[in-house]
Amino acid sequence: MRKKLISMLLCATMVATMATGCGDKSGNDDKTSSGANSETNGGSDNSGAGGGSGSSETVDLRLWGAEEDQDYLQQVVSNFEKAYPDQKFNIEIGVESESTAKDTVLTDIEAAADVYSFASDQLADLVRAGALAAIDDVGEVLAKADKTLDDVKSANAPDSIEAATLDGKMYGFPTGGANTYFLYYDSSVISEEDAKSWDALLAAAAKAKKKVGMTLNSGWYNASFFYGAGFTTGLNADGTTTIDWNGTSADNISGVDVVKSMLDITSNSAFMPIADGQISNTIASGDLCAVISGAWDSSKAEEVWGDGYAATKLPTYTLGGQQIQMAPAYGYKFEAVNAYSKNTGWAVLLAEFISNEESQKLHFDMKKQPPTNSNVLASDAIKADKAIAAAVSQGDFGVIQSVGQKYWDTTKTFGEMVAKGKIKAKDDAAIQKALDNLVEGVTAPLS
Repeated sequence: MRKKLISMLLCATMVATMATGCGDKSGNDDKTSSGANSETNGGSDNSGAGGGSGSSETVDLRLWGAEEDQDYLQQVVSNFEKAYPDQKFNIEIGVESESTAKDTVLTDIEAAADVYSFASDQLADLVRAGALAAIDDVGEVLAKADKTLDDVKSANAPDSIEAATLDGKMYGFPTGGANTYFLYYDSSVISEEDAKSWDALLAAAAKAKKKVGMTLNSGWYNASFFYGAGFTTGLNADGTTTIDWNGTSADNISGVDVVKSMLDITSNSAFMPIADGQISNTIASGDLCAVISGAWDSSKAEEVWGDGYAATKLPTYTLGGQQIQMAPAYGYKFEAVNAYSKNTGWAVLLAEFISNEESQKLHFDMKKQPPTNSNVLASDAIKADKAIAAAVSQGDFGVIQSVGQKYWDTTKTFGEMVAKGKIKAKDDAAIQKALDNLVEGVTAPLS
């Protein structure tokens, strides 16, 4: 799959899982760095999956994951404990979304979980803050699982490994691929041909007295119009963002013209702007015949649309008499090892276990999470899944989005202005000013 690399590098409720035995709590009290101590708790006698004698002391670990993944993670932890029957564990599972992991972790890195999931666009900020153990520096621990770092890399899609790597070092185990969005639609209302363009989508929806929904108050979603037209964003070494949306793209398209096209869509009576995080609830309302979202909403879309449930790539939009293919932000999900973990070695083994083929297959079976593992990707179940197939297809033109902290609030405000029609398609000066303000806010120095 081809991706456009657009950057320089391209608490909640805690639920305790079963402990396999009793014993004293232990762990090295010294804080580690990205070159953390690679010995597991109890010393080098800890065994791998192949057996051997484990430590007599209990290994304490905390694991964070998304709310919707709690039952999945409990199953994975149970499997992990069974893989190391001679070791006693006390593994607590807490709720923390991949989308908010960075903000929570950076509030207090030492208080964060030993292992947590994060989205690929957070990698640079987490590395810069010293929050992630470099997998290369603790890779020898994988021998306890009869694996090498090369085994991990070769087992997963090359793009996922590239996205996990910064300055030549790998900082996360791939757990989820095709972290992107595409078009769901009700084929009893929208034909396959209608689904190809915004113009046809909106016309068919209006005829059926239905709506086509999309989130615009998010720079993850609204960037798809600009990326499709050849505009870019990027992450600088100091954490600031580069963005060129107020100018002219490499495809000789102006940012003003992109916004005009967006306003043509949002001003259509068949269009419904959906607040970030509310897509599933809106699908359930029955008002939609099509919506832009990701694989996480597949169950709800299939439930509501039944036999009409369908999914495909993003549509094109009209700009200057031509059809422009929307290009989504495209990313991955990784399992992190906290650089300050007191049990770095076991944290590495748990993170790798969550990333392995068995766990990725389980994640797909339970939650429809697109995998990165090559064997799981090649399975018949993946090929037959409409949402996963649509998500994976986006990789041909998706953009790996890496941006700094100032990007999100500014692009959210901009998207709300477009969604609510606060700027008008006929007012070029107002559109240009909105874009200039957008770029100024996004590129501002970090405070």
